[in-house]
Amino acid sequence: MTECLAELSALRGQAVRGPSERATEAQHAKGKLTARERIELLMDPGSFTEVEQLRRHRAAGFGLEANRPYTDGVVTGWGTVDGRTVFVYAHDFRIFGGALGEAHATKIHKIMDLALAAGAPLVSLNDGAGARIQEGVCALAGYGGIFQRNTRASGVIPQISVMLGPCAGGAAYSPALTDFVFMVRETSQMFITGPDVVRAVTGEEITQNGLGGADVHAGTSGVAHFAYDDEETCLSEVRYLLSMLPSNNRENPPSVPCEDPADRSGGALLDVVPADGNRPYDMRQVIEELVDDGDHMEVHERWARNIICTLARLDGQVVGIVANQPQFLAGVLDIEASEKAARFVQLCDAFNIPIVTLLDVPGFLPGVDQEHGGIIRHGAKLLYAYCNATVPRISLILRKAYGGAYIVMDSQSIGADLTYAWPTNEIAVMGAEGAANVIFRKQIAGADDPEAMRVRMVKEYKSELMHPYYAAERGLIDDVIDPAGTREVLIGSLAMLRTKHADLPSRKHGNPPQ
Repeated sequence: MTECLAELSALRGQAVRGPSERATEAQHAKGKLTARERIELLMDPGSFTEVEQLRRHRAAGFGLEANRPYTDGVVTGWGTVDGRTVFVYAHDFRIFGGALGEAHATKIHKIMDLALAAGAPLVSLNDGAGARIQEGVCALAGYGGIFQRNTRASGVIPQISVMLGPCAGGAAYSPALTDFVFMVRETSQMFITGPDVVRAVTGEEITQNGLGGADVHAGTSGVAHFAYDDEETCLSEVRYLLSMLPSNNRENPPSVPCEDPADRSGGALLDVVPADGNRPYDMRQVIEELVDDGDHMEVHERWARNIICTLARLDGQVVGIVANQPQFLAGVLDIEASEKAARFVQLCDAFNIPIVTLLDVPGFLPGVDQEHGGIIRHGAKLLYAYCNATVPRISLILRKAYGGAYIVMDSQSIGADLTYAWPTNEIAVMGAEGAANVIFRKQIAGADDPEAMRVRMVKEYKSELMHPYYAAERGLIDDVIDPAGTREVLIGSLAMLRTKHADLPSRKHGNPPQ
């Protein structure tokens, strides 16, 4: 037995060390950590339990039979993050460049199945060169198994993809199927076809980072939700995100003790938000004034910046906040903003996170590009997501809420549980100037002084249909509140709604607009 244990210890040591010191040094020289170093940063110290450490591939040909390293290029297992179970798999770029083969894929399939069975989050630490070409179709079939499991786990357990190296071809579809994608600048890239193929097909010259780097996907394509400068910061933020998410869809997000008083006055909001609806301001300042300790984690911060989607806490309870951002495009809804908010609403609904919507929206962005790009179906995605959501939903109108955008942004008519407004609210089909020009165009055109008549009609329209209490008088909002008391009102309302239960009609699944 002593000899057997010594042999086992030697094999484990070989598996943990990896192929060679030279390979490790090469990984570090690129500014990248090894798979095990990354897992150590992600997990609580000493909590990681590895699965199938001694697995090796069985492929032959092209020299594979002479190169059969333990782990087969992926480290899989489970551990804890802040004491809660989390499953993980991490590509080891030192072995076959992290490329996926049959044994490699089987290990990932197993850990995904375990995560789903245990009802615990799954984190993938991606640093691989795609399918292992020497194994041919067996490698491709391995990806199919991953995609199928990503889809089965969607909305059941949180799935987080952390891009720490290259991810090309079909491999990029697994992160796209997960709930969140993290990327590290300079060292991680995602693309379906690389720069060489792009050059050959289109003649365009571009670098790997220019084609699929972290900043491209965080700011242009919207593929990445978060981008950071280094792996340590990135993995620390993954841990923070996990602290805001439940382990699965049958649980509520974890609550924490809160020392920020629930009845803290938000008097500063009176200075943050101008009463003049045409003046911009930073909605982030409003959010920071409302949430616990001003702390929140914004999703897709650099993509579709005319809308904010962020996770925060109110009195220690996690909430998802969707808010128009008047600082960019006046806070209008467009194609990208609609898609961004729709996905976020769906995420919150899937994982029992109440939704607070802050409105200051002048409407949908007009233009030929928007119409030809399908703003109708893209805007309908956001409408569908809200209408389908059964979690507690509260909306607050800060200033203007015009036209279809008012309806889409979780109005009472599409199922918001409670709707509040500040005294500066203006709810209408359109702005007073535009409405007056349509309704009173004959009177304005026939007046001796058309401009004076137009000003008079605008004032009349505002006094009749756009005063702050028009919607409240008709029961379309539940109350007009003092901005300084907004935090207390939201916390009290969410506490009341915590036991909300709502059932959707029996169906296999809906058919949301695409």
